Amino acid sequence: MNRKIVFSVSVLVVVVLTSLFFLSEIKQHARMETNLDAYMPSSHPAFVYSDQAEEWFSINDGILIAIENPKGIYNAQTLTKLKDMSLGLQEMPEFEATDITSLYTADNILGTEYGLDVHAFYEEIPTDSIQWNALRQQIRDNDMAYGRVVSNDETVVLIAAGMRDSLFTDDFYQHILTYAKSFEGDGDRIYVAGRPIVEGTMGQLGPKDMKKMIPIVIIVITLILYLVLRSIRATAATLGTVFISTVWVFGLMAASGIPIYAVSTMIPVMLIAIGVAYGIYFFNHLKQYTQLHPEGERSKAVRYVLRVLHRPLTMAAFTTMIGFLSLLTSEVYPIKYFGLFTAFGILVVFLLALVFIPACILLFGYKPSHPKKTNKQGKKNGMETYTNRVLLHRKAIYSVVITLAVLSIYGTSNVWINSSFLANFEKDSEIVQTDVFVNSKFGGTSTLNVVLESSTYDAFKQSEVLSLMDEMQTEAEGLQYVGNSFSLADYLKRMHRVMNANDEAFYHIPESKEMIAQYLLLYEMSGDPENLGKVVNYDYNRSNVTFQLKGDDTKTIQSALSLIETYRNRFLSLGIDINYAGSGYKALVFTDLILDGQIKSILLSLLLVFILLSLLFRDIKAGLAGTLPIVLTALISFGVMGLFNIPLSTTTALLSSIAIGIGIDYAIHFLEHYKTNQEKNERKIDALHQTMQQTGKAILFNAWVVIAGFLVLLFSVFPPNRTLGALVSLNMFTSLAGTLSLLMIVVYQWNIFKK
Repeated sequence: MNRKIVFSVSVLVVVVLTSLFFLSEIKQHARMETNLDAYMPSSHPAFVYSDQAEEWFSINDGILIAIENPKGIYNAQTLTKLKDMSLGLQEMPEFEATDITSLYTADNILGTEYGLDVHAFYEEIPTDSIQWNALRQQIRDNDMAYGRVVSNDETVVLIAAGMRDSLFTDDFYQHILTYAKSFEGDGDRIYVAGRPIVEGTMGQLGPKDMKKMIPIVIIVITLILYLVLRSIRATAATLGTVFISTVWVFGLMAASGIPIYAVSTMIPVMLIAIGVAYGIYFFNHLKQYTQLHPEGERSKAVRYVLRVLHRPLTMAAFTTMIGFLSLLTSEVYPIKYFGLFTAFGILVVFLLALVFIPACILLFGYKPSHPKKTNKQGKKNGMETYTNRVLLHRKAIYSVVITLAVLSIYGTSNVWINSSFLANFEKDSEIVQTDVFVNSKFGGTSTLNVVLESSTYDAFKQSEVLSLMDEMQTEAEGLQYVGNSFSLADYLKRMHRVMNANDEAFYHIPESKEMIAQYLLLYEMSGDPENLGKVVNYDYNRSNVTFQLKGDDTKTIQSALSLIETYRNRFLSLGIDINYAGSGYKALVFTDLILDGQIKSILLSLLLVFILLSLLFRDIKAGLAGTLPIVLTALISFGVMGLFNIPLSTTTALLSSIAIGIGIDYAIHFLEHYKTNQEKNERKIDALHQTMQQTGKAILFNAWVVIAGFLVLLFSVFPPNRTLGALVSLNMFTSLAGTLSLLMIVVYQWNIFKK
């Protein structure tokens, strides 16, 4: 048997077997990760401290279950449901009994002639109007319940069920929704909100939407790719490299125990954009060869293409890989792994372009479309005409580039960072509307924990310390998006009031340390000491203040932090330091890490691209020229985000890498073929014409294929996916325009590769 056939069959067998292995790994071990804590570096000081504080005060993200009765909650049916649901949640192994807070489980602190009396608001359902009125009045008089577990309009009651993120699974997400909704009916409506529910909904709907959108994208790209290549075999081979590399990437992730993050779904985007380009370049040169040698052997045609393409493909692949590997500087796990596995995918696509595609051609052949009729003598083709016009109007193009750069710099200055999970959903979606409803009735579905620490024993029995804490809470609650707050100060204000005949005038922090200590002792003797453990430690030198926020976005969290920081010096004067904990604060630190990683990766990748291009082409001017379109693409991308108020997130943070990854590919192919054509032609204009006719067409075809494919994402139900489709398409177009205009002009004017 022919050695070439044996080699080709061997390649296909190895590729198929390896793909089957990785497919089995995906089926057995692939999992989606939506827990934001898992996105963060566990060794980061802020996260280490936050995790420790969560242990100290049992700080857990809460699942919020609201029961609404438009006619009012003071009826036997609604309060029976509240009682039964609270007890049912306490019995679930995922919860601790003390983490279930509702009107049924909350402590009602009252003053008697014998001291403090702490008991439940109700154990049995009231049976007459006198008992109902008494219960209603108790709740209205208790600010620790009114507005917190019962809405101010008394139509909604709330259950807050705190739980560890590690216990929240996809199965439990479905179970808790089914359990809560089972109580709906007879005039009562159930709402389920909270950070775990938002994450769970994202974990359920995200993969479903991508499974629906990706086949549509593939169909569109396949059709357009066929129109470009005019060959079923060429289209199949090109798409095959992308599919195989995608399987290998996700298979390796599964085998390595790396979960699929939200941004990981962008890896196929990158591989399609880059892998399709390699196939188009390959078949573009193969077509040119076969048109000149219609009776030539397959093996000779393949050897010719490999000889022409191996250098630019190698340079493009490895410089693109370096661009993505620069993301390893990020401390955010999803971004770090995105860079690593995308680089691996590019390596696979590159190797398949040099081995798999030739094997397919040798086995199955290649039938190009019929050659076009040659132009009449003296008549210029389209690419030549375009090249001449661009060079003729280069001053106007420079003006456009400068204008776009200035606008983009202004837009970039307005880019903001956001790690909100709710931003992943439509504003009219059920999960967002549920969150809006619960926020409108209560203090907020998101939390920020402020941990106050002192080296002094009993520091939080001091009146001036507690008064300052109370002042901070009161001022913060005046912010637009801060609802309620809760701390040791709330306990003491309540106790001071009820111990003085429930007189409103005594609703403040007691003035003496002795009285404060006495109240706390009475509570520990009469109530549940474990409740105090959520706001203060045993030595009273560490305290937790919880702020409820009506949004999980960065601006909301930052506004609360900014106000709290104004109290830092006053607390320091009392020997107390301010620290932060909880998911809200970690989300803010997370956004800072995203920005820091972006700056590092952009600067590093651009520097490496410039150095590599200069070394590969042995010309600093070539390195600078090839970098210009990439810089312009990245700048315009961020400029558009700032001008259109698109926040920087774990998804959009990767756009600079996309811009660099795609741009470097175009630049290398253009520069390499221009250099080759310079050696064959006396005039540089002739070299440009040939380069545009050969590589320029391939770049143009590749860009339109991918742009058309990813514009399909505009029909996704998720706003981030639509944003991704629009921005990736913009990046492709900008890279295309920058390469076939700015780079071409610069190469011509700077006399790059001049003999």
